[in-house]
Amino acid sequence: MNLSPALTLNPDAAPRFGLIIIGDEILSGKRVDKHLPKTIELLKARGLALDYADYVGDAPDRITAALKRAFESGDVVFSTGGIGATPDDHTRQCAARALGVPLMLHPQAQALIEQRMQDLAKEQGKVYDPTAADNLHRLNMGVFPQGADIIPNPYNKIPGFSVGRVHFVPGFPVMAWPMMEWVLDTLYPTLFRSQSWLEQSVIVFGAMEATLTPLMEQLERDHSGIKVFSLPSVDHPEFGRHIELGVKGAPDLVAAAYAALLAGLASFSLKLGPELVRS
Repeated sequence: MNLSPALTLNPDAAPRFGLIIIGDEILSGKRVDKHLPKTIELLKARGLALDYADYVGDAPDRITAALKRAFESGDVVFSTGGIGATPDDHTRQCAARALGVPLMLHPQAQALIEQRMQDLAKEQGKVYDPTAADNLHRLNMGVFPQGADIIPNPYNKIPGFSVGRVHFVPGFPVMAWPMMEWVLDTLYPTLFRSQSWLEQSVIVFGAMEATLTPLMEQLERDHSGIKVFSLPSVDHPEFGRHIELGVKGAPDLVAAAYAALLAGLASFSLKLGPELVRS
């Protein structure tokens, strides 16, 4: 299991980024997931890309298995949801189980939660009582796996936590997204790419993906650092049945790979449509 600090990552290693979205309310449709598009946006703004996303309901065994994979992967993974202190919040306990370590009240988290409770009492015109049952229960939100580091929460001071390269934030977007930005900007700035990825593609008519696969494989062999993509459509409102075939990667690599793609397509005598560029 690789739990080395995030700061030791080699910027040339191009680590993968993952996202785990936890909660029955997402899978049941009671709430629409907003974390996936926002995570893609946050990463893209820093020249990075999301490699995968997992959706997991509030089943402890499944959460534990997903987190165990995340810890063992060495990837940079965000986990959203389930870090509260109600009976349907299992993420903190599952993280500890996946790591094989005990849960402990984090002293810095305790201080932040107590400060939040004092602020609430003052706002409500009450005297803060640290021994009150509600206040003692709220401290459970600061019980993290042993060895965890906190993630500050600018919204209400209730922190998230990190273990190695896996970072846990609440399910509430208003809290989660600033916390994810803090993680990226504080722990991973050396991974940011000054040049974002570029996509260049062409609409291809009258071809099957199986026919184009050897060309796609050859392009990836010949152009290191480039990814080839194929997006077929059967009922596009403008182009009808077609394949959008393209390459993506660093801008300085895309031009040569795309030229090779067009040269390869020429040998098939296919009808080509518009060319597309996305950054």
